[in-house]
Amino acid sequence: MKVTSSAVSLNVDDVPASTAFLVEHFGFREEMTADGFASLTRDDVGMNVVFLRRGLATLPADQREEHARGLILAFVVDDLEGELARLHAEGVAITMPLTEEEWGERAFQVRDPNGVIVQLVHWNAAAGR
Repeated sequence: MKVTSSAVSLNVDDVPASTAFLVEHFGFREEMTADGFASLTRDDVGMNVVFLRRGLATLPADQREEHARGLILAFVVDDLEGELARLHAEGVAITMPLTEEEWGERAFQVRDPNGVIVQLVHWNAAAGR
């Protein structure tokens, strides 16, 4: 098998709202869009984020009404405090404050208008040793 690209696909109620959130606050851009569908990318992420409208007939019946729950879109960044300050200044609600775990993970979270959790992370590998 040769993998040529990666994507995470999330079912949401309002595709334009989730799309606008990642474009405005996280620098993504729309790569492909259609009614009930958007594929977003960034040159430095290595995967696409896809939003699908819940109830879309093209989804298998057992997935149509599922909502993106129980998962976290996590992005590792260099300047965690700077990103926290930037998002706060942009009026984005911080839904999990900056935390630090004993294994070296430092992170905070926000939620998009559909409740999708976006976590910004910085790893301090030396702390976990």
